[in-house]
Amino acid sequence: MNTQLKKIALLLATGALTVGLAGCGSDGDNGTPGKPGGPAADAVAQLHLDITGLAHADGQSVVTVFATNEADLPVVGLKEFEIKKAAQLLPQGATGAGNAGQWQIIGSQKQFIDNKDGSYTFTLETEGYNPELTQRFNFIAAASTLQDGVTTVPRTEYTEDLASDGSEAKFTKNVVASETCNTCHTDTKKIYHGYTDLDTCITCHNDELAASRGTEAGFNHLIHNVHNMAKPWGKDDAKDAATANAIVQDNCQACHIQPADDNHELAEWGNWSRVPTMETCSSCHTNIDFVSGQGHPAQADNSNCIACHNASWTEEIHLSKSQDKQAFINSYGLDSSLTVSADNIATISVGIVDAAGNSVDLQKMIGQIQQLETITNVGPNHPIMGFKPATEVDHQKVTLNLVKNGQLQADVEVIDNRLVASTPALPVTATGADTDTAFTFIGLGICNDGQHAITCADGTNYTGMKADLVFATKTEKAPTMRHIDSVNYDSCADCHADSFEIHKGYHPGFVMSEQLARIVDGQEVVGVDGCVSCHTPTGTGYSGNGMDLGMRTHQTHGAFYGLIGGDCAQCHNDFNLDSFKVKGAQATEAGYTTPITATCTSCHSGDYLGHSQADLVNFGAVFNGSFAEANDAAIAGTETCLFCHKPTVANHGAVQM
Repeated sequence: MNTQLKKIALLLATGALTVGLAGCGSDGDNGTPGKPGGPAADAVAQLHLDITGLAHADGQSVVTVFATNEADLPVVGLKEFEIKKAAQLLPQGATGAGNAGQWQIIGSQKQFIDNKDGSYTFTLETEGYNPELTQRFNFIAAASTLQDGVTTVPRTEYTEDLASDGSEAKFTKNVVASETCNTCHTDTKKIYHGYTDLDTCITCHNDELAASRGTEAGFNHLIHNVHNMAKPWGKDDAKDAATANAIVQDNCQACHIQPADDNHELAEWGNWSRVPTMETCSSCHTNIDFVSGQGHPAQADNSNCIACHNASWTEEIHLSKSQDKQAFINSYGLDSSLTVSADNIATISVGIVDAAGNSVDLQKMIGQIQQLETITNVGPNHPIMGFKPATEVDHQKVTLNLVKNGQLQADVEVIDNRLVASTPALPVTATGADTDTAFTFIGLGICNDGQHAITCADGTNYTGMKADLVFATKTEKAPTMRHIDSVNYDSCADCHADSFEIHKGYHPGFVMSEQLARIVDGQEVVGVDGCVSCHTPTGTGYSGNGMDLGMRTHQTHGAFYGLIGGDCAQCHNDFNLDSFKVKGAQATEAGYTTPITATCTSCHSGDYLGHSQADLVNFGAVFNGSFAEANDAAIAGTETCLFCHKPTVANHGAVQM
């Protein structure tokens, strides 16, 4: 027994060795109780695991796990299968006053017996086993085949916590729900080292690993380190957390979410504020050396942390910044309108309201506005005004700053407590087409001290507020609007949070909110349709191609394929395939491409869904052709992709011949 285990043995009472069995589920037809009956699975799209037996005697644990597929049929013939780690949970304070609960590794095993009925038996040596503690078994089934060499098996990670007799664990340590992590990290897709599951990460990156490899390897330190920009991480400090930090934005509540009252699986969710430790705090507070007393009173251990850092104070100090930001964003809104005259001049009128919807005094407010920007385009489904003029389009989107750096801009008036400005003539038609509709996307940035609006000056902090979107037609008929039923911004906010400032910098920073919502099928839906005011089919000034909204969002999130995992459901709640009927040519790598092909190849770059470019052309696509060719083909609907491809959110590769 190693020194650490000897120390723990002195701290924790030992109990009698136990032998126990734990059953599962209901009986299958003509099967053993607790196991499904019927034939073995001949296909495994999903692998489900469940511990059905646990016994311990003479320094060994015998674990039986049952495997089934998505149809609840037993899976026989697994070959690359292991207990990656067996561990037990040392309770809070067991290893020293003030220390957090720790998972302690007691064994691993790659050898097993296939019982040929869907069950598998592992016998592993367990060092330091204590029957009074919660036992954890972390299983890994590699992406492989069954023993037949043909039937594929998906990579699966499964962790179960039990009492030593196989019954439900009396206590465990779940501070953050896996579902919370999976709002960004797609379930079953690798996070790091090829592993996919939060519990696998936690079990391996325990305090014993930290003791041998340094504090940075312990999960409590590591998980914060890789989500904030306080210091680099990884081998030779070669990595940073720029992407994760931009998403999480130092908001503790992005991950630490209070569970519902009846959710007992996260009984220790509040440990993040209740159990402060040097190991966790040093991941963000890098200017502190606890032992030497640099930046903090000297301390050799965690025994006295809670004396100063009580839970309520810790929570307040860590959440106040993000809570204040959200409260400030909610304290103002926009009241905007758009009209188009007979000579195609659009008039934009913008008022600012408080949280109660009452108008604020604009004359007093102007000096506190860092930027109020309007971007106007024509044709919500296929904007015809480019980001910049191009040979293919005669018009450029109209960008007007009504206020900049606390100053009212030229040709902008304050009329009846509203900012009013006019655009040049727009290419609005009166033909009943999409081009009948003009639309304006409006962003607002307000200078503030974190809680209140203040006068703008050099270096003053500002916050991107709620954006607004308004429509108008020259004929005063109902405007056309881009579909918003395939991506609800709520799914974006699951990862980015609802105070995420988009394009803050050159723009004021747009926060998507209920202010952009429309009613779809009786529900209020926040759409991202205003983004097409800039993300036009002909590209932007920063990139001449691939900047249409559909293409750009795929490309941006495709760069984080390990994060999103190619899972359409991370963003999409549906696919509106009819939307392609009202789209036109899209700027791609070396020309213009028809919309279905352009959208699909924004993710499937190079492989073209198993087709060659010649195939795509044969299927009616124009690939990197001229604007006129691609636009005419789009209008004519020549692409036959959807004759065979029937993509759904659950299976975007679905084919129906």
